Amino acid sequence: MTRKTKIILPIVILAAGVAVFFALMSMKKPPEEKEQVDNTPIVAVEEISVAPLTLEVGSYGVVKPKYETELVAQVSGQIVSLSPLFVRGGFVKEGQLLARIDPSDYQAALIDAEANLASAKASLKEEVARGKVAEDEWSRISNASPTELSLRKPQLAQEQARVKAAEASVLRAKRNLERTYIKAPYDAMIEERTVGLGSFVGTFNRLGKILGTEVAEVRLPVADNQLQFLVDRGADASVKLIGTFAGEEQSWTANIARSEGVVDDKSRMSYLVAEVKDPYMLNGGTAQTPLRFGSYVNAQIIGKQLAKAASVPRHLINKDKVAILNSESKLQFVHVDIVRQDGANVIISNGLSTGDKLIVSALDYPVDGMKLALPSAQEESSDTEQDANTQIASVKE
Repeated sequence: MTRKTKIILPIVILAAGVAVFFALMSMKKPPEEKEQVDNTPIVAVEEISVAPLTLEVGSYGVVKPKYETELVAQVSGQIVSLSPLFVRGGFVKEGQLLARIDPSDYQAALIDAEANLASAKASLKEEVARGKVAEDEWSRISNASPTELSLRKPQLAQEQARVKAAEASVLRAKRNLERTYIKAPYDAMIEERTVGLGSFVGTFNRLGKILGTEVAEVRLPVADNQLQFLVDRGADASVKLIGTFAGEEQSWTANIARSEGVVDDKSRMSYLVAEVKDPYMLNGGTAQTPLRFGSYVNAQIIGKQLAKAASVPRHLINKDKVAILNSESKLQFVHVDIVRQDGANVIISNGLSTGDKLIVSALDYPVDGMKLALPSAQEESSDTEQDANTQIASVKE
């Protein structure tokens, strides 16, 4: 091999290699472009609604009459008559006759007392006349002065005392005769009757029990920390009672009449007493359904009025702050004033406005000012990119 060949051959091989390299490079496909992934966290939000709010305090209780009375006999004797209304569940008016005890002995006692009174009055008149005679006789004697005994003043006082005693006996006899009439002391419902026709009753024997129908009461236990949400600690507050009647839910209106003023040593509750007028609708009450004694009811005590308030799930509160999505689609922590807890929610009075977007989904590492996106915005972005890709594909075709 000549010197010239040795020089040219490497150059040819090198040139051929370069040509093959560029040929292979021209055949290589360019790398596919990767789609840009949007790593902006997606959050779910709820719009806040701020409006006036009336606070309520819940409670419960059993309906009872304001007045209930045990009927007992004040005189002894046989029951000679019973009112048809003197039965369990019967309604009676004030002064209505319920039962009658045999009055014969008490009528005789009254006649005897009146006779004794008449006799005492006659004796008194006779003694008055004797006193006048004695006084006239002593007026003729000038050398001596009469004594009270000689003027019969002690005898007169004795006769006057006998008259008063006889008058007291008449009053006692009349009162005992009146007590043979067993009457209702007020408008009431009969809860129980324990005597029958012909029964003999002694003094202080129990005849029955009545419940006043004019006013019903419900003792409502309220936790001490809930009293702060009531105006004047609940004095004269309106109450909505909710219960069932004939299997259907009913409601009644009541008012707080008083506070019992002590904390129960067992339950540690304060008690407010609500009153319902005419619970059995006997006097033309406005209720649509009777509120029966013994019914169990739930109560909503109307409390303070808030000019503006919003309800927020309790788990979204962290150190009196909530996370919202601001107008720039960024996370913003807002300080709020919590009025009270209401089950799974809290009532907020300040810090939020109507239309604020409350973030309700969880974030792993929430940072104030971080960029966020809504699911709807992400979907719109994806749809836009898909439409652009479709247009590019159409141009290539």
